[in-house]
Amino acid sequence: MSIAQAEMLSATPDLTAATLRRALIAGAQRVMASRDELNRINVFPVADGDTGSNLAATLGSVLQGTLSRRSRHIGQLLVGIGNDAIDGARGNSGAIMAQFLFGLAEHARNAPVLDARALAAAVRGGADSARAALAHPVEGTIVSVISAFADALDEAARQQPESPRRGFAQALQRARRALADTPKQMALLQKAGVVDAGAKGFVDWLEGIAEFVEGGPRAVRMQGAVPHAANDAVELQAHVHEDIDPARRYCTECLLLGQGMDREQLQAALGELDIDSLVVAGGASRIRVHGHVGSPQLLFDACAAHGRVESMKADDMLMQQRSVESPHRVAVVTDSASDLPQELAERYGIHVVSARVSLDGRDYLDRLGLTAGEFYRRMATSRQLPITSQPPSGDYRRIFEHVLGHQDSAVYVGLSRPLSGTLQSAEAGARGLTKPLVVFDSGHATTGQALLAWRAGEMAAAGADAATIETELIRLRPLTMTWAMARDISHAVRGGRIPRWAGPAMRWSGLTPIAAVSPDGLLKLVGGLFARRKAADAFAHYLTKRVPKVAGWRLIVGHADALADGERLFAALHERLPVVAGHLVEVGPAIGTHAGPGTLVVGLQPAP
Repeated sequence: MSIAQAEMLSATPDLTAATLRRALIAGAQRVMASRDELNRINVFPVADGDTGSNLAATLGSVLQGTLSRRSRHIGQLLVGIGNDAIDGARGNSGAIMAQFLFGLAEHARNAPVLDARALAAAVRGGADSARAALAHPVEGTIVSVISAFADALDEAARQQPESPRRGFAQALQRARRALADTPKQMALLQKAGVVDAGAKGFVDWLEGIAEFVEGGPRAVRMQGAVPHAANDAVELQAHVHEDIDPARRYCTECLLLGQGMDREQLQAALGELDIDSLVVAGGASRIRVHGHVGSPQLLFDACAAHGRVESMKADDMLMQQRSVESPHRVAVVTDSASDLPQELAERYGIHVVSARVSLDGRDYLDRLGLTAGEFYRRMATSRQLPITSQPPSGDYRRIFEHVLGHQDSAVYVGLSRPLSGTLQSAEAGARGLTKPLVVFDSGHATTGQALLAWRAGEMAAAGADAATIETELIRLRPLTMTWAMARDISHAVRGGRIPRWAGPAMRWSGLTPIAAVSPDGLLKLVGGLFARRKAADAFAHYLTKRVPKVAGWRLIVGHADALADGERLFAALHERLPVVAGHLVEVGPAIGTHAGPGTLVVGLQPAP
């Protein structure tokens, strides 16, 4: 007989912290092993193929936190688990699961052990809390299965209060039946021929716990895949993709920290906004918010009125869906410092990881949380200069795991290593991945980096493999040119991109400075122009005298809050050079922080 079985069948049948901790570890491992299957059957609320990844990440934060330490008090164990889950929750199902665990902890925080009735009451509290976290609960989803499990546990506790183990087994059977019923409750699932992915993830979690109860510590040491835990009555088929609402394309989340926060009040405030799949999970000191919106900043701003906003993320579900639908195509990823035109990102399905911008004491997601136009307006009146930081490695990890969960390989085209720690952050996020991922140092920034990402996306769309794309990028890197003309280089000097002596020298001489990205990936001053009013034309003339003769150029012109100058420069370069394809883009906050308003940027690359 195993240790767990002996403990559960002993004269004192109460559930202890040691047993619960080991059982929950087994449950979390089960979900993580089922991640790919859950991703495959994910159709609700949108078919973006990430439910398994989100549940695995949510429970992974618990595994790395409270469950990594021993505990003798169930209440303290569960409180730690609830807080870890809220802090690390990802996605719709992850947030609901986190709120279930948080609510369970709220009802058991003072209990050193749990008998059958106390366990059932705590689970009921978690189920009610999970349902209350949803603005519009939908039957046939994870909340339905959680409720069925809680109902059955209540019944078992009344009938057999002496046996938590037997009650759990009966409740698990009810949860399995509720999972099998999810296609009957939702036409979308029935059409796709699948059960609800979030609901199945919850049952997988229960199955892992049950396996520990039956097999003891062996279940905690489980490695590799596990047998399917879903009912046999529903055959899992390739699911049908439903259209994602373009008006609410961003799966947006944040963590809200504070004291005495009112979750219901926040939920009511967010409910008045145009937010779909809204989940507000947590309590007075920490709240996880999830929703599908067209403007992530809409959600972040509403949350900021109630507490301190942290751990922001906004995933483009349209791009995620394209990954799901392109299993044999190389995924291409870049970062927001590339200033990649949205048209190109859409055309070639290029994923963009957002940098962070701090302005007026608040952090924003580059472009998604703070548009370029709003950034420059705020920058003009702010008493503090903005600060940028590279995307955290977790943001890269999330994108890489998603695309590689559905596609065979990926290429990341990153900001020049000498200019930022962005590339190192991507490398950290890529560690341990099981599928091929090329982390490519573009040696450029802004428009030059965008040109290389453009070429990578184009080749991927044509069917090239990752090695072929990398070879082409290596060839093009020294042929690609990135130039910038700045009205005011004080921002670049402050950020260390331009040497300090350059500022006084340019002001004294009256020159408008010109910089270029050097072959070693650094931004260096290369000249200046005595032209203030017609600077755009003078810049075009300067460039045409210095670029080599080629049959055709690809051109991207960027402007930092200087649309008229950008248009003049774009037109002038078209007149002077054999441009075969070109784009005009507004330079985003990640680059604009260092370039400053009025800056013009040019990227040129020989056309294929």
